[in-house]
Amino acid sequence: MSERTATVNRDTLETQISVSINLDGTGQSDLNTGVPFFDHMLDQIARHGLIDLKVHANGDLDIDAHHTVEDTGIVLGEALREAIGDKKGLTRYGSFYAPLDEALSRVVIDLSGRPGLYTDVEYTRARIGDFDVDLLQEFFQALVNHARITLHIDNLKGKNAHHQAETIFKAFGRALRIAVSRDPRQTGTPSTKGAL
Repeated sequence: MSERTATVNRDTLETQISVSINLDGTGQSDLNTGVPFFDHMLDQIARHGLIDLKVHANGDLDIDAHHTVEDTGIVLGEALREAIGDKKGLTRYGSFYAPLDEALSRVVIDLSGRPGLYTDVEYTRARIGDFDVDLLQEFFQALVNHARITLHIDNLKGKNAHHQAETIFKAFGRALRIAVSRDPRQTGTPSTKGAL
């Protein structure tokens, strides 16, 4: 059984980012983006996806966190695409509902080969601490563009913006875990096209 791992680096004038991923891990994480709330969200992906994830980023945080968060999405998306490989024998689809107290979110993933992000999320406030919630959309947009997946994110209820965001990342981790899982009955590519 081949290892489903990848390491991708991105070095620009705005950010230097390294991401390592193991889809068959145990949920271990080593995260240092310089943005504590974002690290907390990435940890949800690792723990709930049972994905070993290492993300180290050095970005222009003196301006704001935008480039760091978006570029992390780019690199994580590239690492996911590389680790997933040709998709033969995979479940392909994954969905999950995740609650946290009053908040509830649903995430649905298709390893379609076609990038698409569809969201219905209205955060109850614009900032969580000093973190701009608009950056979460930028992160997921960059991720789907480079992972080439279709992703639906719906926050169904919630009053606390931290809870809203956390349920999204927990549900994403769980849905991804399902989508990339191996199906022993699926010997080929899970598509009538024969390719994804």
